[in-house]
Amino acid sequence: MATQRRASTQPRYAVALYRVSTAEQGHSGLGLEAQQASVCAFVEREGWTLVAEHQDIASGKDDRRPGFQAALTRCRQLGAVLVAARLDRITRRAHTLSGLLREGISIRAADMPGADDLMMRVYAAMAQKERELISERTRAALAAARARGAVLGGDRGYRPAVGPDVAAATQARRGAAERSAHRLALQVERLQARGVEGQAALARALNERGVLPPAGRGAWTHTTVARVLGRAATSGARQGAPTWQQGGATRSQGGRPPRASSP
Repeated sequence: MATQRRASTQPRYAVALYRVSTAEQGHSGLGLEAQQASVCAFVEREGWTLVAEHQDIASGKDDRRPGFQAALTRCRQLGAVLVAARLDRITRRAHTLSGLLREGISIRAADMPGADDLMMRVYAAMAQKERELISERTRAALAAARARGAVLGGDRGYRPAVGPDVAAATQARRGAAERSAHRLALQVERLQARGVEGQAALARALNERGVLPPAGRGAWTHTTVARVLGRAATSGARQGAPTWQQGGATRSQGGRPPRASSP
């Protein structure tokens, strides 16, 4: 028998939080797109309204992350539930999670759809204990290696057979920038589909949702929006992917007619 949704007791609004640990992951989109897809699917299944999305490129041990703090502020304002793909995307500190739950902020993870607040506390405590055990085992292994006379750290004398490949590094950076541009262009497209038109309006909407610009810091401007769409159009044309054309705001995909120009 189908399970009835308890719409009356579940939060109506949801705030999404995405996090990766390194700048490389953040700029390339590795992990962020998967987290976004998982959270959006979870929120849709629950019948909630996703009102804001925030992201961080930082360690989960840092509770001062700007995206994390902005998401908490939004949850407090609206009484919304804080949703992430996994619990450790929100925080890796059990006492932080417990404090938020005591404050009354509801937290859910897309990979644990049936977990309630009590289960969240248990999972966080277990995760923190496992991290402490891993740290203890690592320290013990290093102490044993030193006792055997092993040299830890420092220069091992290794030198690569060939020098760095500048061309390959340049190509890798260009590819990462293009992937980031496509990921951000998809978010712009979602806003346009909701009726947000014009580069200035798009920039305001992206800032309100806590989406980081390509540099990973600062705020969106109409110039930033234009550059993202321009880069996506250039790389898409080279690869034969769906094309974007800034200025006329045309887009061809699957034979669909181009979108009308933004005012």
